[in-house]
Amino acid sequence: MNLDDIVAISGLPGLYRLAANRSNGLIVEELETGKRRFASARKHNFTPLGSIGIYLTDGDTKPLPEVFQNMLDQYADNPPVDPGSPQEELFEYFEDVLPLYDPERVYPRDVKKIIQWFIYLKEKGLLEGGDEEE
Repeated sequence: MNLDDIVAISGLPGLYRLAANRSNGLIVEELETGKRRFASARKHNFTPLGSIGIYLTDGDTKPLPEVFQNMLDQYADNPPVDPGSPQEELFEYFEDVLPLYDPERVYPRDVKKIIQWFIYLKEKGLLEGGDEEE
């Protein structure tokens, strides 16, 4: 599962695929429509999903692709909760997926966003094939 070309962009909803890199920003492609647009580096921050890590209680971090793989592995027995669920349900689900996450440094908005991204990427078929790398 390679999420390095999937990018979250501050100030823009959703996720985008990196199409091209320019000195003053990125050309990104909307995953939903395939439409390309320019996102200025002056106005936006870019975060490749492959570079995101979740804080653990031992002081280390777990890469987001590995968290998504845990969610995929448990999908049949433990499907994701609705991202709009109460905070307690979000954290209960996330603790099943990643028992060692640091509750003091992982916020409800982070868990909600991870679940939203997972559901969206799974619907688009972008999380399939993760077992082949292991």
